[in-house]
Formats: sequence, C-alpha cells, structure tokens
Amino acid sequence: MSDSPQTYLLSQELRDLLMQKLGNLQKENVLLQQSLREQQTQIAANTEDLFLEFLEVADALEALLDYLENNPNPSPEFIERLPRTVRVVNRKFLSVLGKRQVLPIELAGNQPDFNLCRVVDREVRNDVEEQTITRIVRRGFRLGEKILRPTEVITSKLESQPESELESQPESELESQPESELEPNPELESNPESESDKMITET
Repeated sequence: MSDSPQTYLLSQELRDLLMQKLGNLQKENVLLQQSLREQQTQIAANTEDLFLEFLEVADALEALLDYLENNPNPSPEFIERLPRTVRVVNRKFLSVLGKRQVLPIELAGNQPDFNLCRVVDREVRNDVEEQTITRIVRRGFRLGEKILRPTEVITSKLESQPESELESQPESELESQPESELEPNPELESNPESESDKMITET
C-alpha cells in the first residue's frame, strides 16, 4: 500500500462556492467590527453626557455650600428658601437617573410587597392594622424591570396585651399544686358553722 497522501480535486463550482462563503464571512467580520466601534463610541458619548449632567448637580450643591460657608448667619429669607432649593437639586438628580431608566419604586397600598421592599424595623402602633407601612426609611430604585435596591420601610405591630397571673402561670405549676389548694374542702362545706360559733355554743 502506498503511503503518499491522497489528492482531492475540487470542481470549479465547489471552488466558487467556497470563495463566495469566505468572502461573505470576511464582509460579516468587517461589519461586526464596525458595529462594535460604533457601539463603543455611543457608550463613550452617553457616559460623557452622564458625567456632565452629574457635574451640574455637583455645581448646584457646591454653590449652596459655598454660600453657607461665606454666610455663617444666613438671612431668614435664605433659610425659608433653602428647602425649595434642595428640592430643585434633588429633582435634577432624579431627572438624570430617569433618563437612564433608573426610576423610584412606587409602592401600591400600605402593606409591604416583599418583592419591592425590605422591613428594617417595627414599631408599636395600635391605631393601624398589623404589618402596615408606617414610614419609608430609604427609597428604592429600579432599572427597567430589575430592582436595583428595595425600599426600606418600618411596619407596625400591635402592643401585646397584659395577661392575668393565672393565664400566665404554666400548666406544669398548676399540676404540681396540691389538690387541697385547687379543690374546696368537703368538711367545711358540710359544716358551715364558723369556729367562733362553736366557741359560743360550748360556753
């Protein structure tokens, strides 16, 4: 048997088909690389826009801090406007997040939905039902359908009612007590005369 390698001959039609497939793969590779570069450029532009918008929020906070530092005794008018100013900055910040589909979680009703929130504490409240949300400690946010962080809440619990001594006494203690302490004395029931009556009779 000969050890020389076998030679396979390809028809011209098959050669043309293979060359066409190879050309298509090369074109797809070029298109994929071009698409990847465009995506990277777009991501860089979006990131740059995000940083610029965050810098606007930082500028507003820095201006507020500079004013407070240079005016240790601000006027009553400034103190009155301060909450509104802070709310404007907060709305700007939330607007930046909202453009990226980062939105606050809206809770429906006053009962905790454990898919959206986490109970961090409980407080005694007898004026509302058990497990009612009484306070939101930290707002939650979602990215599209994904929960970035749950809303942290405090819920209510009812104050425990004091029990009587008999109800709070364990059954084991009741069972261990002598029967004389739990049941009436039949001799006393059959002879209703008191000791003082007996003494008067004897005299």
